[in-house]
Amino acid sequence: MERMSPRLGDATLIQLPAEVTRPGYDRARLAPRIIHLGLGAFFRAHGALYTEDVLAEQGGDWGIVGVSLRRPDQRDRLAPQDGLYTALERQQSGIAARVVGCLLDVRVAPEDPVAIVDRLAAPATAIVSLTITEKGYCHEPATGRLDLDHTDIRYDLAKMRRPRTAIGFLVAALARRRDAGLAPFTVLCCDNLPRNGPLLAGLVDEFAAQHNPALADWIRREVAFPATMVDRIVPATTAEDSAAAERAIGLRDVSPVVHEPFRQWVIEDRFGAAGRPAWERAGAELVTDVVPYEHLKLRFLNSAHSALAYLGLLAGHRTVAEAIADPGLDAFVAGLWREIAAVVTPPPGLVLAAYTQAVRGRFASPAIRHLLAQIAIDGSQKLPQRLLATVEERRRHSLPVPCLALAVAAWIRHAGGRDDRGEALELHDPLAAELRRALAAGPLVAQLRAVLDIRAIFPPALAQDDDFVAAVARSHETLMTGGVPAALRGALAPI
Repeated sequence: MERMSPRLGDATLIQLPAEVTRPGYDRARLAPRIIHLGLGAFFRAHGALYTEDVLAEQGGDWGIVGVSLRRPDQRDRLAPQDGLYTALERQQSGIAARVVGCLLDVRVAPEDPVAIVDRLAAPATAIVSLTITEKGYCHEPATGRLDLDHTDIRYDLAKMRRPRTAIGFLVAALARRRDAGLAPFTVLCCDNLPRNGPLLAGLVDEFAAQHNPALADWIRREVAFPATMVDRIVPATTAEDSAAAERAIGLRDVSPVVHEPFRQWVIEDRFGAAGRPAWERAGAELVTDVVPYEHLKLRFLNSAHSALAYLGLLAGHRTVAEAIADPGLDAFVAGLWREIAAVVTPPPGLVLAAYTQAVRGRFASPAIRHLLAQIAIDGSQKLPQRLLATVEERRRHSLPVPCLALAVAAWIRHAGGRDDRGEALELHDPLAAELRRALAAGPLVAQLRAVLDIRAIFPPALAQDDDFVAAVARSHETLMTGGVPAALRGALAPI
């Protein structure tokens, strides 16, 4: 019987091989200063590593407590490891491993929501950060407004002491801080949402105004909601990754994360009195205006990711690297970027051609196995900021949108549940039931009309734009009748 390796934990850190980077500070000095809602792989491979780097360089007490808003999986994996986990940087030359120590604890919100509010409201909490994915904000992506009819939002408004949603937890904890005469924590959104700080501030404001208008006034005056832009490719961890982590560190780790070498974090430099880690010492960019960086990432990298996900899955590909290796899809991404470049101004000093070339290189890396199916999840929440915002910009200038329209059509076709070979495709989306009803509306033209009439996704101006509708209809019909290759030829023909 094969001997099992010892489990990663504080007691086994001494066993790490010399080449493995380990916490370079005294973990006993850490305090719960950052509470992170939505403790998934991305944050552990991005924001937590910036904090880890700052602690390694200059020490401090900036410990992190993670909060899982739905399931106990992360807690159950990480608690026996004392919050330690391995971050594997995959590059073509090999793997570099480090063990991360800034995560102090993981809590599960549904098990004891009152305790989560207590932790958020505690005087030590300086920052509450979030990576809860687009759908976790319980908002309407097309408008940016809080969905007051959302089941969980209605529940939270009725039972503020035991919230379910991130918005409910934030407002409940801020109310406690206000009532106790404490300064508020800073709320740091790290999700791919347009103007994510102001957007989250607006959602909190709408919720708080429903609960207590005086509290809403205090939040508007006192609470900082910095905008951010985050960038790093973090694929889902596989059994092969776990085995690679065990080989690298000589210990068993049931919750490693995998990431590419590249990382970027742009943060609006606007924090409350409790301060923040010196993330700039680890390479974060503290700026006065995040919008140019946000537009660059959302509308170039994220748009291409989503387009490749839907077209690639329809064509039978599984990963981003496979999809970008397809000459037709590679040419399509170049065409998509040309459409976007005409209406997006890059940050000062950035050469757009060099940026897109670097992004393409990241996509093509065989070291990162980024599943298209992972990117395709929750498309209704991602489409407005990744694709439709650029469509609106181009249509305001009466510019055609052949590649953008094909990406939208591919998302609709993907929602139909079959690829070009007739194989089943899974639909994971909070609006799945509504999409299925729309796609059962009869002939293709009726289906398309029903999808475009979903106001949570498509603004009325776009749904009534005859040129946009016609472009999507042409691409959708070609995808249905001729498949991805024919649709790509059609989209690229005018370019």
